Amino acid sequence: MMIVYFAVLMLLPLYAQRKVKSTYKKYSQVQSTSNMTGAEVARRILDMNGLENVRVEPVAGVLSDHYDPTDRVVRLSESNFYEASVAGTAVAAHEVGHAIQHKESYNFLTVRSKLVPAATISSNASWIFIMIGMIASWQPLMLIGIILLAIGVVFQLVTLPVEFDASKRAMNQIVELGIIRNEEEASARKVLNAAAMTYVAAAATAVMELARLLLMYTGMGNNRED
Repeated sequence: MMIVYFAVLMLLPLYAQRKVKSTYKKYSQVQSTSNMTGAEVARRILDMNGLENVRVEPVAGVLSDHYDPTDRVVRLSESNFYEASVAGTAVAAHEVGHAIQHKESYNFLTVRSKLVPAATISSNASWIFIMIGMIASWQPLMLIGIILLAIGVVFQLVTLPVEFDASKRAMNQIVELGIIRNEEEASARKVLNAAAMTYVAAAATAVMELARLLLMYTGMGNNRED
């Protein structure tokens, strides 16, 4: 049973990463009929949504695209920024979706932003407490680690609606503004769905690991009672 558990824990994220990379690679080679680069797509959607003050900048790396709410910048990987592809269009629109969420104070985005500091600290510290608690068979220490880990799990779960909503906004924008044609909708949706799968996999593995540790924790308590 444990072999199956660890196999799923390891293979699910790997499958999700492979899926997003292969899908992105495929549709990054498909020229968009609008011939708009990712930068142009992002700029047009931003301007149409009253976000003229949000900049669009290139950033090094592959699939390094993100929206920075602090500096109010949509950063696109160089290939997406400079090239006109179906994948680049979908990714650029998705990141602008986050900028629109920020403007509208989308509830889940607000919650996730507030969780970032706690999740960063807890994810780094949780396993220290868990490992020491397991080695020393000290339940209170392990419980602290599990609570810290749970904060990270909550962050992962809150991330899901944020990403799904950004993708929904992205599709609505590129369709309504005529940036993609009907035959391109399915391709753009495949890119966004593959990207979303990485977040689903991360959340699923986090929940599974938390559940396993909770079972270990209760098992420690039962052993002490025996």
